[in-house]
Amino acid sequence: MSAGELTPSPDVPLLQARELARHYSVRRGWFSPPATVRALDGVSFELRAGRTLAVVGESGCGKSTLARALTLIETPTSGELRIQGQDAADVRTHPALRRQVQMVFQNPYASLNPRKTIASTLAEPLVINTRLTRAERQERIEALAAKVGLRHEHLARYPHMFSGGQRQRIAIARAMVLQPGIVVADEPTSALDLSIQAQILNLFMDLQDEFGTGYVFISHNLAVVEHVADEVMVMYLGRVVEQGDKRRLFAQPLHPYTQALISATPALRAADRRERIRIHGELPSPLKPPSGCAFHQRCPLAVPRCAEVRPALREVAGRWVACDVI
Repeated sequence: MSAGELTPSPDVPLLQARELARHYSVRRGWFSPPATVRALDGVSFELRAGRTLAVVGESGCGKSTLARALTLIETPTSGELRIQGQDAADVRTHPALRRQVQMVFQNPYASLNPRKTIASTLAEPLVINTRLTRAERQERIEALAAKVGLRHEHLARYPHMFSGGQRQRIAIARAMVLQPGIVVADEPTSALDLSIQAQILNLFMDLQDEFGTGYVFISHNLAVVEHVADEVMVMYLGRVVEQGDKRRLFAQPLHPYTQALISATPALRAADRRERIRIHGELPSPLKPPSGCAFHQRCPLAVPRCAEVRPALREVAGRWVACDVI
């Protein structure tokens, strides 16, 4: 373990978020006051070692904003974020916190520096964040490259010489080279061919089994989520609408929005197919969200109360649901 690294405790979650929020001020013109976009509006969860939390929802629901907040790329507007029990606000005085959270980006063609060899790309985090010697760095890089399916001769090549699947393997190796406790994966398979997606997902799971890493896995593909997740958090317009164990949530989704998302998931076997629930209308503008429940304008179960009162998360059938009519 390098100097300054944190020693994880089995009794403390790797990651804790409490009412995490990220708001943006948006100008609307010379004569209009600025508007506030509540991209993330009070999200809470815990992540423990060796577990995967999947975050799902439509585009614009706040998934990527959550990823930027968790990886300390952006500072939350309010709320609390703790990494292995330490307040993430202390990141400047405790830089080991930042090393504990790494990210795998969606686009493997844009996330790698085209001017650096693969060896240089993997060595850079070690040079900046550790006191390892050159020989020790090389040993770790070669061992990790082998784990993600890269050969020794690949390390001297440049990103443009690899396929999309190989580039994502390199990106995963870069995220894992510091041996972080937490990896945030933002749509890591959506830019890949279907034939490659399963290989990358299996690689994620193999590395998790070996290192005990906790994953925050962001995706819009519920078939992928069902394969990799332990817990699922469904978001809509910056807030959590349903959260709980994957098996329970897929077996019996409770929130109308979750039901609609799962009903739209393709299934090969006729026995696994669900009756399609169609959501009418578009996602409301985050500049002017609806009053009450943000989903009420599109919800087939909405009653007049839904337009007036914003539902709080409450425990129902072993998971948390933000709906007052179920």
